[in-house]
Amino acid sequence: MEKKEKILIIKTGYSEFLDKENDSRKVSLGDVLRTTPLLHLYKNDNVTWVTDEYAYPLLKDNKYIDRILFLDVLTIEQLKAEEFDAVINLEKIPGICALADRIKAWKKYGFRLDTKTGEAKAYDRAFEVLAVSSDPEAKKENTKTTEELLFEMVGKEWRGEEYILGYRPTTIEEIYDIGLNTQVGQKWPTKSWPKENWDVLEETLIRKGFKVTRQDRQEPEILKNLYRYMDWINSCKLIISNDSLGLHLGIALKKKVIGLFGPTPSKEVYFYNRGKSILPEPYPNCIPCFKGFCERGRNCIEDISAEKVCQEAEKMLSLQ
Repeated sequence: MEKKEKILIIKTGYSEFLDKENDSRKVSLGDVLRTTPLLHLYKNDNVTWVTDEYAYPLLKDNKYIDRILFLDVLTIEQLKAEEFDAVINLEKIPGICALADRIKAWKKYGFRLDTKTGEAKAYDRAFEVLAVSSDPEAKKENTKTTEELLFEMVGKEWRGEEYILGYRPTTIEEIYDIGLNTQVGQKWPTKSWPKENWDVLEETLIRKGFKVTRQDRQEPEILKNLYRYMDWINSCKLIISNDSLGLHLGIALKKKVIGLFGPTPSKEVYFYNRGKSILPEPYPNCIPCFKGFCERGRNCIEDISAEKVCQEAEKMLSLQ
């Protein structure tokens, strides 16, 4: 029998995998979830995943994770005392990079610390990922998905492996045709499609006979409890979403998904032949800028029309 390797994955969501270093300590849950395809490579190994407590529901009961640790002082001391066959650090926070450098392991992937500058640098195979995340022009020119870059970083080829979500929703029946996932995280307010656009879309879809549910009109428990939120996503046949956690949960739960993109790059998201992205029209040359504010004074995502989104939703649901 082949010996199990001891693998350590560090992904807290404090920094975006394909964004420049940003030590905000606000957890990007979608970014944690979108790195789970990597687990397919280590399904026969012993995997420890270090994350933030806030992201725990996304990793809990994942059949390919043997141990989940929260990043705190005690965990840091423990990891420095252990030995691993491989460490995969998917965070560019300098302190976390320093921790990855100090952990004993035969192989290291992802990001390390430049001790002279105090900034994140790449281990051998992560140079392209670092370039895409830090160079605006490289980000615009990139045509590879997150999964492709993630697998290449550890020296493997991505073959369509999907997200892995451990949680099993309590909602079994799809009681809604369409779920409107209207909210975005605090990091990127420019990802948000305007409320008036959502209002027009909702009214149009209902008028056409679709059964619609909307995120910002749910009970507080659904908005605050991640398990109940996943149940809500699972109750829909089709999810229409900004570039946010709801989009990635829709993909993980194998829903039909329409993603609305503006300042963030749609090419990095793969829908596994169950969805598509919609971009602003006309298409401004400045996107994707990946900024939390718009220098033009008008968020580009506002130029996605409700009519266009409605047409795409009708097409998707007619293909069932």
